[in-house]
Amino acid sequence: MADISLLELIKEDFSLPKNNDPAFRTNLELIFNYPGIWAIVNYRIANALYKKNFKRLARFVSGLSQFLTNTDIHPACTIGRRVFIDHAFGVVIGETAVLGDDILIYQGVTLGGVSLSHGKRHPTICSNVTIGAGAKILGNITVGENSKVGANSVVITDVPSCSTAVGVPARIIKRKDTKCLLDHNDLPDISKEMFGYLLKRVAILEHALTDKACIDISTKDNELEDIYKNFIEAMMTKDQK
Repeated sequence: MADISLLELIKEDFSLPKNNDPAFRTNLELIFNYPGIWAIVNYRIANALYKKNFKRLARFVSGLSQFLTNTDIHPACTIGRRVFIDHAFGVVIGETAVLGDDILIYQGVTLGGVSLSHGKRHPTICSNVTIGAGAKILGNITVGENSKVGANSVVITDVPSCSTAVGVPARIIKRKDTKCLLDHNDLPDISKEMFGYLLKRVAILEHALTDKACIDISTKDNELEDIYKNFIEAMMTKDQK
């Protein structure tokens, strides 16, 4: 992080909504409508106290901030410049987490650990990363620069730079050397695509059995169709209740 004073950092933090939130209208909204900004500002103060070895006071400040903003940021973690937490509620950032610059975090994100041992046990998030709502990034792993993590994804392995990770557990679905091509709101449904693939594969096998081996599967096929229709009717009845 560049050499910049605490006051300058806080001033920079308060300027972020103007550039990151199209709903921003007036500076008065900063007081009541941006808990993510206050969570970061309170972290800056707590972190400065923590570094000066006023650890109990730092923990008190972070605890008070957690109560007011519903955002849990440990004062010992490292957060770079222009980190914006949108809506903020439910965000957790662990003690040994390291965040670079220009990171966008949505509500419900957890940067957590998977070990009770001391040492580095939380993620490292490099600069220019977007983390979708509800995503969990766990363990001493690294999310590379210019990457995106899809909403509600669970990331437990490293994410290369300029990549998009989505799913449970998260998988890399796009990787380019220069930039990510997938927008944050345009992530594919991996489960849907996999089921689609399996259905097409089963159809190919059925045709192969019918055409090549002269096996009659019409009876079983009709039984499956009846089961499917009963399932659809049950779902429709449930939705109508």
